[in-house]
Amino acid sequence: MLIESQSGNQRRPILIVLHQERSSPGRVGQMLLQKGYDLDIRRPVLGEALPSTLNDHGGAVIFGGPMSANDPEPYVKSEISWVDVPLKEGRPFLGICLGAQMLVRHLGGKVQPRDDGQAEIGWYPLHPTEKGRLLMRWPQMVYHFHREGFDLPRGADLLAKGDTYPNQAFRYGANAWGLQFHAELTRAMMHRWVVHGAHRFVLPNAQQGREHLEGRMIFDGALKTWLSEFLDIVFEEQKGAA
Repeated sequence: MLIESQSGNQRRPILIVLHQERSSPGRVGQMLLQKGYDLDIRRPVLGEALPSTLNDHGGAVIFGGPMSANDPEPYVKSEISWVDVPLKEGRPFLGICLGAQMLVRHLGGKVQPRDDGQAEIGWYPLHPTEKGRLLMRWPQMVYHFHREGFDLPRGADLLAKGDTYPNQAFRYGANAWGLQFHAELTRAMMHRWVVHGAHRFVLPNAQQGREHLEGRMIFDGALKTWLSEFLDIVFEEQKGAA
């Protein structure tokens, strides 16, 4: 499904990979449209194929989902293998939560829960590394909804750390990026996640629904500002493209 921006810009569309029928690219999609990119939305879980090349795209974003990068379903394995396309072609690639974990798996790293079962569900502190601070300013608190973390792939630069799951943001090469946290949620999306994901609030270290919504009022402004700047960095090679 192609969603066109209203800017009249002729930039190549960004490939958007989602994992549920009703999933949305949220604020990432909104911001990319505002920046002049069309969105080419694909859902491999519903049988929609991913392109064999990104020559006709300005980059790709693989979003999160309730499944694990360790799941045996063919579409999960296929997506992990497909990550080779943007890596080999040097196209901008962003993985968010599950998408970052798929990138890690593709690069030979492990994705797994903590031994003590602690999750990150709610708002938690973010600590940029020196390389992260040199890149940009980061928000102090970010939103999570996961119970698995990932190794830092060999050759990757760690950009931000967390207290519970240490690897929160990384860059691999010039064009590939992974985020463990979620900056893409609109208010409506967060309300849906709090309702439909409430059964996960019993997990160790998980916050309750009201804390998710209260945290949004306090921390979301800085997270939104960061996301817009971060998307410019990820897709900067496409700036001004005709």
